[in-house]
Amino acid sequence: MTYTTEQIAQNLKAAREAKGLSQRALAKTADVPQSHISKIENGAVDLRLSSLIEIARALDLEVTLVPRKTLPAVQSIVRSSRPSQSANALKAARKEYQKLQKSLTLALQESPAMKEIAQLQRQVRDLQRLQVPLPELDAIREANKTVLAFKNHTKGLEDIRKALADVQKLRNAAVHALPSAESVRPAYSLEDIDHG
Repeated sequence: MTYTTEQIAQNLKAAREAKGLSQRALAKTADVPQSHISKIENGAVDLRLSSLIEIARALDLEVTLVPRKTLPAVQSIVRSSRPSQSANALKAARKEYQKLQKSLTLALQESPAMKEIAQLQRQVRDLQRLQVPLPELDAIREANKTVLAFKNHTKGLEDIRKALADVQKLRNAAVHALPSAESVRPAYSLEDIDHG
């Protein structure tokens, strides 16, 4: 699956979850089989344009082609119209990061020569500064379980390396989702549209 296709699939899944719809409910509304929606969200099938349009409309989205030069303005408007994470969600995220940082500190005290643990600790510190969507916190929880199991000598170095790779992937995705420096402030907003 290409990066663009993967991005579209992730956006569709995020829109579905934001509306509180199950795959089955979306399938019924969009008149697309639930199994096909699952395959689309998991990148197991190429998305047909007709399916994309039906799914998008069921999620109150529209598919449109825009000139490449206007893409930053369009993306800025879309970003500014998304609801931010709730205070409870941010509190839950902070709690998960603190648990993982504590586990990493203890593991590093026991194995100070383990560069992978130190790298993991830096990646988590970077992630704490970024706003990561709640579904992505599962990767943080899994990393914490892996570090605790390593500390208790029930998991090995390969498991730590996998956790590090997963957290690095999450960090990279979060960084790439940030608005670029030149588009921090939207150049346009939905309120700018003249309705007269």
